[in-house]
Amino acid sequence: MTASEKAFTGSVAALYESHMVPMLFAPYAADLAARVAAEHPAEVLEIAAGTGAVTAELLARLPDAAITATDLNQAMLDIAAAKLASRRLRMRSCNAQELPFDDQSFDAVVCQFGAMFFPDKLTAYREARRVLRPGGTYFLSVWDDLESNPFAAVVHEMVANAFPDNPPEFFRRMPHGYHDVAVITATLASAGFGTVHSERLTLPCRAPSAEHVAVAMCQGTPLRPEIEQRAPGRLDAVTDKVATALGRSFGKGPVATTMRAILFEARA
Repeated sequence: MTASEKAFTGSVAALYESHMVPMLFAPYAADLAARVAAEHPAEVLEIAAGTGAVTAELLARLPDAAITATDLNQAMLDIAAAKLASRRLRMRSCNAQELPFDDQSFDAVVCQFGAMFFPDKLTAYREARRVLRPGGTYFLSVWDDLESNPFAAVVHEMVANAFPDNPPEFFRRMPHGYHDVAVITATLASAGFGTVHSERLTLPCRAPSAEHVAVAMCQGTPLRPEIEQRAPGRLDAVTDKVATALGRSFGKGPVATTMRAILFEARA
């Protein structure tokens, strides 16, 4: 993972929370938390918690559980801390590949859309397995391919068109670059998990406008530094071009399409 891919800081983190979370992450967070709650865990670890989309759902659906939310980026956790207040919640900045917790500390480990960014996925999965109690479950979600996520596909195409000699590849390389079910299942098995169940889940994806989608994806993700490096001072102009293309594809006013993720449940 490059430095730019870690750059969920400053205004990027704020736009991620205000634009990306409602559009992409909140719908899957509700589904994922419901799956976790069905197992009635007493202690839950969340990895790559970001600004707390899943964290909020876990607190609501598990009223008696202790939740530990972690992320590599303190800026993201600061936003989560500002909106979530609970004596049952603790937050900690840490690396998923070096979890600072004792063996067998949690009944469930949850990671929504973070595994794609782990430089060493096997090591991260081994750490999740290590901190799980016997019989516990690792709940993991990743985005499916770019073609299965139309908003991202259009943004990717239009930004690439803006820089034909050096197209940014962030979306295809990172969020939508880790979706081989057989590979992920095998890696989880190598990390020590037993039964691994997976399923693809398609949900509605909505936004108030094409402009909202363009700002979210061009300025609220690590695509932003890739644009700024190629065209200093032209971020807004590129974003406007992307918004125009999205409007042509999805219409004016509120826009809607679908999005698809892959969910894994790996039993310790």
